[in-house]
Amino acid sequence: MSLFAVKSLERIKAESERGGEQLSRTLGPVNLIALGIGAIIGAGLFSLTGIAAADNAGPAVVMSFVVAAIGCAFAGMCYSEFSTMIPIAGSAYTYAYATMGELLAWIIGWDLVLEYAMGAATVSVSWSSYVAKLFHMYGIELPPDLIHCPWDATPGIINLPAVLIVIAISCLLMIGMAESARINSIIVVMKVAIVIVVILVGWGMTHPENYVPFMPENTGKFGEFGISGIFQGAAVIFFAYIGFDAVSTAAQEAKKPQRDMPIGIIGSLVICTVLYILFAHVLTGMVNYKVFHGDAAPVATVVALFPTWMQSSIVLGIIAGYSSVILVMLLGQSRVFFSMAKDGLLPKVFCDVHPKFHTPWRCNMIFMVFVSLFSGFLPISKLGHMTSIGTLLAFVIVCIGIVVMRKTNPNAPRPYRTPLASPAFPLVPGLGVLVCFSMMYSLDIETWYRLVIWLAIGLAIYFGYSRHHSHMNKPMQ
Repeated sequence: MSLFAVKSLERIKAESERGGEQLSRTLGPVNLIALGIGAIIGAGLFSLTGIAAADNAGPAVVMSFVVAAIGCAFAGMCYSEFSTMIPIAGSAYTYAYATMGELLAWIIGWDLVLEYAMGAATVSVSWSSYVAKLFHMYGIELPPDLIHCPWDATPGIINLPAVLIVIAISCLLMIGMAESARINSIIVVMKVAIVIVVILVGWGMTHPENYVPFMPENTGKFGEFGISGIFQGAAVIFFAYIGFDAVSTAAQEAKKPQRDMPIGIIGSLVICTVLYILFAHVLTGMVNYKVFHGDAAPVATVVALFPTWMQSSIVLGIIAGYSSVILVMLLGQSRVFFSMAKDGLLPKVFCDVHPKFHTPWRCNMIFMVFVSLFSGFLPISKLGHMTSIGTLLAFVIVCIGIVVMRKTNPNAPRPYRTPLASPAFPLVPGLGVLVCFSMMYSLDIETWYRLVIWLAIGLAIYFGYSRHHSHMNKPMQ
């Protein structure tokens, strides 16, 4: 095992012991499945399903959900092994830091900010679309110039509602206002109920002709229908699966992680995938998939066919669910930068805690400006692609990390072991890398350019600042 890995694991363990963090093993497989369903079902399903169908896969978007789920399953098993090895609850940044060195940890941390920040921006744009459609239901039309960015299909000046919700939730995070467990539970039940209601009510309103052709012929351009369209559609709607790793981070609280973690991860993914396939099947059957082109609120489009009394209730439920997702994503990105600043890789401003509210308020304020600009001036399809490629890259690194850790530290305790992951035959991690990278590859070249530019900026910061201020170069306190 490398000296760096030893030092980083010792540092993490020491911090855990100083904090007196002891997690009780109280979660069984049912608890973990419920946790996974609550974390997985969210904004991606309600916003990007229609766009992926219209631009990439047609009715075969149901196959895109299957491909994305397979990639998540492989990555999820790798997350599980790491979460039982690292002595504190962590993220992919923590896992990379302890196994593959500081540089790769920096890359994945910088990449996770792309995931969380762009994810929050993506959801805020869809939130804005649903709010506009809710007002429309009551006969109020919001000014088009103020609900569309300059590069939308219908160009505007700024997506003002998207900016305002990012500012509002950022302010809540700065003053330390968090959701209670009861509110979270209500929102989870609400989201699942909406999916089930749309499936049950919409099933009888589907038209067979809308499924023909099931997989539209490729237009001659990679990713526009055909087989390549299914894979690019999988990369686009991959956003719908973000959050499944919440199951793996609960490994330390599982009663029997060797048994319960695979059940929790695979069980929640299977249930959500079935719901997603049925949901996408109903959406593309109620109206022709071409209707969803550029539509950030596809559920509101089909809900217009439902009985009047149901329409506003469903849209209101989606808006509430979106608000919680934005909060969690903004919270997540601030925590990643907070951890990186605590390790000395970023300036202290990112881990400064407010003396009264006890929150990293300066970090939240910086990201409030950063995310709101993306929310106001970029279309949802571009934001969704950037979120997906950032998440997929994180999953690829985590899968590779399992093989590296098996090679460098084969005797470390592993309460949960990823199956078929030995250095000599790393089947599961290898398939995780293959499937996730295939989805990355299928994304458009512009998204890759943005990822490269983002990583180049990050590397410049690392070599110009982080490497010289890292706490790993200092003696342990």
